[in-house]
Amino acid sequence: MEDLQKRALNIRKSVIEMIYTAASGHPGGALSCTDILTALYFSEMNVDIKNPKDENRDRLVLSKGHASAALYATLAEKGFIPKEDLLGFRNINSILQGHPDMKKIPGVDMSTGSLGQGLSIANGMALAGKMDKKDYRVYCIMGDGEIEEGQIWEAAMTASHYKLDNLCAIVDNNNLQIDGKITEVMNPTPIDEKFKSFGFNVININGNEIDEILNAFQKARNAKGRPTAIIAQTVKGRGVSFMENQAGWHGKAPSKEEYETAIQELS
Repeated sequence: MEDLQKRALNIRKSVIEMIYTAASGHPGGALSCTDILTALYFSEMNVDIKNPKDENRDRLVLSKGHASAALYATLAEKGFIPKEDLLGFRNINSILQGHPDMKKIPGVDMSTGSLGQGLSIANGMALAGKMDKKDYRVYCIMGDGEIEEGQIWEAAMTASHYKLDNLCAIVDNNNLQIDGKITEVMNPTPIDEKFKSFGFNVININGNEIDEILNAFQKARNAKGRPTAIIAQTVKGRGVSFMENQAGWHGKAPSKEEYETAIQELS
């Protein structure tokens, strides 16, 4: 557990460094889902840095693609890409653009960015696994503001209909989106009850506590005959005091002074 916490800290530092260097990015939602990504890549998922396209690998769809900095930092920490490449984030000559590109970045399973589409894509991957009699699992991380998109609920109905128990949907429930509180913009609550009504096995956790995340993944594996939705209560901007629970840090880069303060807090 201590190793995972250390890796999560390293990933958070990389996120801040990347967004500061690029003078562009989405720190709030990247920091809120860091612990989830850490648990996935360093404990839960079956992936191989030497064979990123292994047909038997577990898959991740980062539906909230604007949180790409967290995914890239995690892939670098895992060894899919060199850490020095992270500082090219959002540079026109870099493979690490603002949203993930499956054609250019090792370890990225799906190009994302258009919100609301990720769960449909994950459904396709999971259904293909069933049809091909493969044992891989599919994970889909969505934002809580993102689930205001109607396509998410069409996809939820589909996942339940086809009994996709190899699918695990994860809602990064930090309660804020670009325009403010999710309950004020377009209230999607109660999120857990909605997924239950669509036939999902639902697990509520603290999404910034790695032990709870790992326990939820185990429960998801044991759930048969239906998909699982993990509703992960998180803190937007987690780990940097002045970013925490602030909608203004949804898509803003820190100044030099803010960057130095953030790195100090994470050290």
